[in-house]
Amino acid sequence: MAENCTHDCSSCGENCSSRQSESLIKKPHELSEIRKVIAVVSGKGGVGKSMTCSLLAAAAQNSGKVTAIMDADLTGPSIPKMFGVNARAMGSENGILPVVTKSGIQLMSMNLLLENEDEPVIWRGSLISGTVLQFWTDVIWTGVDIMFIDMPPGTGDVPLTVFQSIPLDGIIIVTTPQDLVGMIVSKAVNMAQMMNVPILGIVENMSYVTCPDCGKKIPVFGESNVDALALEHGISAVAKLPVDPVLTRAADGGKIEEQADYLSDFFAKIQSQLSK
Repeated sequence: MAENCTHDCSSCGENCSSRQSESLIKKPHELSEIRKVIAVVSGKGGVGKSMTCSLLAAAAQNSGKVTAIMDADLTGPSIPKMFGVNARAMGSENGILPVVTKSGIQLMSMNLLLENEDEPVIWRGSLISGTVLQFWTDVIWTGVDIMFIDMPPGTGDVPLTVFQSIPLDGIIIVTTPQDLVGMIVSKAVNMAQMMNVPILGIVENMSYVTCPDCGKKIPVFGESNVDALALEHGISAVAKLPVDPVLTRAADGGKIEEQADYLSDFFAKIQSQLSK
């Protein structure tokens, strides 16, 4: 995608790899400014996708980028809690305003619109997909350098809607060190390739535990296979996140943005790809 891409394919003459069908691409709110958009995906649930998305956003914001998270996992929205955000999203005569975290990350999540964060969202797929698109078209995102979209797991309605309707600059795949996950990763890779969206990197969560006495890395969930997966699919940026009680406490306590260092090097690699 061109460096100065406006995400408006209708007025663009570039034949870039990220160009998609003009009839499907939705424009963001007319007052929004969003330069780069990255979806964080996983082929299955429970791999720590939202944690990874939050750490990536924290790393981006810490590097000086104006950062945003659009929480597209409407039935399992955990992003606000990780950032300690309890305020409800407000609106103006122009549109919906995202809630801003302590470090300045702009957030929009279903939990920011509910009276009670424990209230379940029992909706059919079409309504969920439509709401996700409203997060893109109706929310006023201000001066955003990079937006991360926290996707629901799998390759269903919402991922398809996002891939087709939002101009993505790339995706990041989250996985865990299990043989079964290799097949799941391949599904996510194949979907990205079918939709002509670049794969920027892969993060293996719960990769190891560090012994507090000797510092040895112990692969409690099996030997890591992320390097082999990355090589198989031609993915250059790889990160391995540990099982770490520090991360758990930070997420539970709403202080995840204080842990930006966990993926800062990985984000630098992603940023290098986006700058090409």
